[in-house]
Amino acid sequence: MKPNPMQPRGRQVEETSAGGFVLAAHGGNRVALIGRKTRSNRLEWCVPKGHPEGSESIEEAAVREVAEETGLICEIIEPLGVIDYKFQASGKLIHKTVHHFLMRQLGGELTVDNDPDHEAVDIKWVALDDLSGILAHENERRMARGVIEWVERNR
Repeated sequence: MKPNPMQPRGRQVEETSAGGFVLAAHGGNRVALIGRKTRSNRLEWCVPKGHPEGSESIEEAAVREVAEETGLICEIIEPLGVIDYKFQASGKLIHKTVHHFLMRQLGGELTVDNDPDHEAVDIKWVALDDLSGILAHENERRMARGVIEWVERNR
């Protein structure tokens, strides 16, 4: 990416996150979503995700973050895609890249009690048909279409 001459040097921060849509182990075409509070204290539903730690791969980070934020043990089925966007926070321009995966629940129970950052305040299973009406962000709604297409192909 070419530097923006209007942006002061050193003010852009690169961030990477990974997470995913976890399909319920016992079918039902449902995925786990977490509820987070916005700055205006509104609850928004989104995909569990977070930053890699240490030398973790993107895939390892996705599995760990999902486990922390949802209580679910899962495995990756396949990559869904990458969302790339910029936003302002704390006087910096953040360039964020989020890697999304389609995952399958292997075990665990829905809980937000293990989220070390306490970002997830609620959690629930959501039917695939209801995702577009519940997900807070359009970019995640686009990723959800990939989940629905995969389920339809693999019935």
